[in-house]
Amino acid sequence: QVQLVDSGGGLVQAGGSLRLSCAASGRTFSTYTMGWFRLPPGKEREFVAAIGWNYGRTYYTDSVKGRFTISRDNPKNTIYLQMNSLKPEDTAVYYCAATNVIMGVTTPSAYKYWGQGTQVTVSS
Repeated sequence: QVQLVDSGGGLVQAGGSLRLSCAASGRTFSTYTMGWFRLPPGKEREFVAAIGWNYGRTYYTDSVKGRFTISRDNPKNTIYLQMNSLKPEDTAVYYCAATNVIMGVTTPSAYKYWGQGTQVTVSS
Protein backbone atom coordinates (compact mmCIF):
# COMPACT_ATOMS: atom_id res chain seq x y z
CA GLN A 1 0.00 0.00 0.00
CA VAL A 2 1.30 3.44 -0.98
CA GLN A 3 -0.22 6.79 -0.02
CA LEU A 4 0.76 9.88 -1.99
CA VAL A 5 0.48 13.55 -1.03
CA ASP A 6 1.02 16.17 -3.73
CA SER A 7 2.09 19.74 -3.01
CA GLY A 8 3.75 22.77 -4.53
CA GLY A 9 1.12 24.06 -6.91
CA GLY A 10 0.16 27.70 -7.18
CA LEU A 11 -0.34 30.71 -9.41
CA VAL A 12 2.58 31.81 -11.55
CA GLN A 13 3.08 34.08 -14.53
CA ALA A 14 4.03 32.68 -17.92
CA GLY A 15 7.76 32.05 -18.07
CA GLY A 16 7.94 31.35 -14.36
CA SER A 17 8.81 28.18 -12.46
CA LEU A 18 7.28 25.88 -9.88
CA ARG A 19 8.44 22.69 -8.22
CA LEU A 20 5.89 20.08 -7.33
CA SER A 21 6.57 17.48 -4.67
CA CYS A 22 4.95 14.14 -3.97
CA ALA A 23 5.58 12.52 -0.62
CA ALA A 24 4.92 8.80 -0.43
CA SER A 25 4.37 6.47 2.47
CA GLY A 26 5.27 2.82 2.37
CA ARG A 27 8.51 0.92 2.64
CA THR A 28 8.38 -0.27 -0.96
CA PHE A 29 8.43 3.22 -2.50
CA SER A 30 11.84 2.65 -4.08
CA THR A 31 10.48 -0.24 -6.14
CA TYR A 32 7.70 1.79 -7.81
CA THR A 33 7.75 3.67 -11.06
CA MET A 34 6.43 7.16 -10.30
CA GLY A 35 4.59 9.43 -12.66
CA TRP A 36 3.04 12.87 -12.97
CA PHE A 37 -0.23 13.41 -14.80
CA ARG A 38 -2.35 16.51 -15.24
CA LEU A 39 -5.99 17.34 -15.78
CA PRO A 40 -6.42 20.56 -17.78
CA PRO A 41 -9.79 22.31 -17.54
CA GLY A 42 -12.30 20.66 -19.84
CA LYS A 43 -9.88 17.98 -21.01
CA GLU A 44 -8.88 14.40 -20.28
CA ARG A 45 -6.17 13.44 -17.83
CA GLU A 46 -2.83 13.39 -19.64
CA PHE A 47 0.62 12.02 -19.01
CA VAL A 48 3.37 14.49 -18.13
CA ALA A 49 6.43 12.56 -16.95
CA ALA A 50 7.56 9.35 -15.27
CA ILE A 51 10.69 7.98 -13.64
CA GLY A 52 11.69 4.39 -13.18
CA TRP A 53 12.29 2.82 -9.79
CA ASN A 54 16.05 2.66 -10.24
CA TYR A 55 16.50 6.31 -11.37
CA GLY A 56 17.69 5.10 -14.75
CA ARG A 57 14.81 5.89 -17.07
CA THR A 58 12.71 8.99 -17.47
CA TYR A 59 9.79 9.66 -19.78
CA TYR A 60 8.23 12.97 -20.86
CA THR A 61 5.38 14.02 -23.02
CA ASP A 62 6.60 16.08 -25.97
CA SER A 63 5.03 19.33 -24.84
CA VAL A 64 7.15 19.50 -21.65
CA LYS A 65 10.48 18.17 -22.89
CA GLY A 66 13.26 20.64 -22.15
CA ARG A 67 11.09 22.53 -19.66
CA PHE A 68 10.11 19.98 -16.99
CA THR A 69 12.36 17.63 -15.05
CA ILE A 70 11.20 14.68 -12.98
CA SER A 71 13.40 13.39 -10.19
CA ARG A 72 13.16 11.18 -7.14
CA ASP A 73 14.80 10.92 -3.75
CA ASN A 74 14.22 7.38 -2.54
CA PRO A 75 15.59 7.85 1.01
CA LYS A 76 13.07 10.69 1.42
CA ASN A 77 10.25 8.79 -0.31
CA THR A 78 9.66 11.83 -2.50
CA ILE A 79 9.47 12.69 -6.16
CA TYR A 80 9.64 16.12 -7.72
CA LEU A 81 8.57 17.83 -10.89
CA GLN A 82 10.59 20.94 -11.65
CA MET A 83 8.62 23.04 -14.11
CA ASN A 84 10.36 25.90 -15.89
CA SER A 85 9.27 28.24 -18.67
CA LEU A 86 5.67 27.64 -17.75
CA LYS A 87 2.97 28.41 -20.28
CA PRO A 88 -0.74 29.11 -19.85
CA GLU A 89 -1.48 25.74 -21.46
CA ASP A 90 0.30 24.06 -18.54
CA THR A 91 -2.61 25.12 -16.33
CA ALA A 92 -4.09 21.98 -14.77
CA VAL A 93 -4.48 19.94 -11.64
CA TYR A 94 -1.31 17.87 -11.34
CA TYR A 95 -1.34 14.39 -9.82
CA CYS A 96 1.47 12.09 -8.88
CA ALA A 97 0.95 8.38 -9.24
CA ALA A 98 2.72 5.12 -8.46
CA THR A 99 2.85 1.81 -10.27
CA ASN A 100 4.74 -1.43 -9.88
CA VAL A 101 4.53 -2.27 -13.57
CA ILE A 102 7.25 -1.32 -16.03
CA MET A 103 5.24 -1.26 -19.25
CA GLY A 104 2.74 1.34 -20.35
CA VAL A 105 3.86 3.93 -17.81
CA THR A 106 2.48 6.79 -19.89
CA THR A 107 -1.12 5.63 -19.46
CA PRO A 108 -3.20 6.43 -16.35
CA SER A 109 -4.63 2.91 -16.19
CA ALA A 110 -1.15 1.53 -15.41
CA TYR A 111 -1.10 3.33 -12.06
CA LYS A 112 -2.57 1.92 -8.90
CA TYR A 113 -1.99 4.75 -6.43
CA TRP A 114 -2.76 8.45 -6.86
CA GLY A 115 -2.20 11.66 -4.98
CA GLN A 116 -4.99 14.12 -4.31
CA GLY A 117 -3.76 16.63 -6.88
CA THR A 118 -2.35 20.13 -6.71
CA GLN A 119 -3.55 23.08 -8.81
CA VAL A 120 -1.12 24.84 -11.13
CA THR A 121 -2.34 28.03 -12.78
CA VAL A 122 -0.20 29.91 -15.27
CA SER A 123 -1.34 33.41 -16.18
CA SER A 124 -0.48 35.07 -19.47
